[in-house]
Amino acid sequence: MISILQSLKKTIHLSIILAILLFLGLFFGGGDWTFNQLFWSWLFRYLHVLAGVMWIGLLWYLNFVQIPSMPKIPDDQKPAIGKVIAPAVLFWFRWAALATIVTGLIVATLNGYLHQSLALGIGSGGGKNTAIGIGMWLGLIMAYNVWFIIWPNQKKALGIVEVTPEEKAKSAKTAMLTSRINTLLSLPMLLSMVMAQNLY
Repeated sequence: MISILQSLKKTIHLSIILAILLFLGLFFGGGDWTFNQLFWSWLFRYLHVLAGVMWIGLLWYLNFVQIPSMPKIPDDQKPAIGKVIAPAVLFWFRWAALATIVTGLIVATLNGYLHQSLALGIGSGGGKNTAIGIGMWLGLIMAYNVWFIIWPNQKKALGIVEVTPEEKAKSAKTAMLTSRINTLLSLPMLLSMVMAQNLY
């Protein structure tokens, strides 16, 4: 077991196997489940939650851990963050954002509330559609920020794209402030989505 846990790849593979075994046990042991719209809605909601945990977890890691810790790190050690850790974080961060949006839109389509929610429940009685719609729009804004503001500026700040030192500093500040905007929006976004699932 220790050899499995010492490897992230093996740990993830084992986690997937355990999840599949648990699913099969619950699926076939629970009675009359079928591969219908309810099943596909559940599956994509599960994938939506997984991707969302990765995305928001990394957003919070960046804002609660990495950014505040950078001034405390000696200059000779900062390249390890900028050249190794930050690019890896940003890879998973941006692709998790995209996966969260895509799977969320699939869930909304499968459950028939995509249009009503994007219209914020106007004309459909509000309530659940308004709540989930607010969460969807906040998520879309945040994903836009990731792909079209944070990532392009981080490429400059990390030296992936060559720029002048002045532009590098400006890009780092823009990326940080946009990341803080996403942190600001994250709690209302999560609140809206959880409310839509549990209070209506």
